[in-house]
Amino acid sequence: MRKELLKIDGHRKKFSATFSRLGTKKNYKGYSEPTILLISIIDIETGLKVADHMWFSLTKGFEDAGLKAGKEGATVEFEARIKEYKKGYVNARYKINQQKADYKLSHPTRIKIANDELRIEY
Repeated sequence: MRKELLKIDGHRKKFSATFSRLGTKKNYKGYSEPTILLISIIDIETGLKVADHMWFSLTKGFEDAGLKAGKEGATVEFEARIKEYKKGYVNARYKINQQKADYKLSHPTRIKIANDELRIEY
């Protein structure tokens, strides 16, 4: 799915996504860091879906936009830079390198909630 991001690597564009949930990850020092999961990420300019999901650090920009627990299903608009990164397993001792290139959205800015409606579940 992220092959669409390969075509626009290095550019900054505007995207739309659906807020799914909050989470945590361990940073490089071992401390817990809050994260945010966005699903169904769409390039607003072309209308193409560029990714099923992406995790972002819960930055001040996301907090200021009002994304928190209870806002699941809200549509979020933001700008981000398309960037390549390496993912996969590496073990230098046994000369195992299963890394491959993938693409992500980095440095999200101008974050706002497009619709402030909550999803109703029955």
